[in-house]
Amino acid sequence: MKAIYFILTSITIIAMTAFSNGHKLSVTSTAFINNGMIQSKYSCEGTEVNPPLHISAAPASAKSLALIVHDPDAPMPGGMTHWVMWNIDMNGDIPEGYKGAMQGLNGKKETGYIGMCPPSGTHHYNFKAYALDVTLNLDKNTDEAGLEKAMEGHIVGMGELTGLYKKVK
Repeated sequence: MKAIYFILTSITIIAMTAFSNGHKLSVTSTAFINNGMIQSKYSCEGTEVNPPLHISAAPASAKSLALIVHDPDAPMPGGMTHWVMWNIDMNGDIPEGYKGAMQGLNGKKETGYIGMCPPSGTHHYNFKAYALDVTLNLDKNTDEAGLEKAMEGHIVGMGELTGLYKKVK
């Protein structure tokens, strides 16, 4: 099932970027490094606030940024979406506990960020950022699939930061 999800995700990303210039965004965090462990503070075992992020190196044609945080290792079809956000300011700053931009529905059908809470083992959390050539006019009930559909043909850059989390308790 994970292999099918990986293939479908790869095809979606390739299709979404087929008409972009392939510009690579930089996605960083002061809370963890790429492929490094995420602190429990940002999980269901902590205060469950989002980790601070910074998106940079967007092309001049970009008008807004979008972000999807996804756990492909979650034991459910398609994995678990932890955060869906669009119309992020072009300065790319997303501080801890961020409430700005437009935030859509996560995998629990709630608005905003939900912390990592893997039932077992170490999971990968993909923080996927997109630079768009438009600002999006979407309903607050937009989920990951709806955001991906709205971004089609408008992605002018993308980047990713992956963090790992395993329950401490």
